[in-house]
Amino acid sequence: GVHRQVLFATLGCFVGYQLLKRTEYMHAKVDRELFEYIRHHPVDFQSVPEKKKVGQLLENFHPIR
Repeated sequence: GVHRQVLFATLGCFVGYQLLKRTEYMHAKVDRELFEYIRHHPVDFQSVPEKKKVGQLLENFHPIR
């Protein structure tokens, strides 16, 4: 009956909340490890040189006619 639906809805919300907390914890743990690695190895993560524009990458256009 209705009491089972309420029970399962409550149980589903609880399980979903716990799974969400666990995934957020796992992502935070990975982020923390990566930022710690970046902090200890700054040479490996130098700033990227300035990006080239499309005009610098393509050859000049010379029509055949």
